[in-house]
Amino acid sequence: MKMRKKSDLPTKICVTCGRPFTWRKKWAQVWDEVRYCSKRCRRAA
Repeated sequence: MKMRKKSDLPTKICVTCGRPFTWRKKWAQVWDEVRYCSKRCRRAA
């Protein structure tokens, strides 16, 4: 895969803190299920 600009990557809004976060390689398989920007927000939910 060729390098992409960060602005080209998909983003979502965290359901806990409301901040936008960007797609990460480690979420490639589970992007549809990702709802929190961090483990801290997941615990707080």
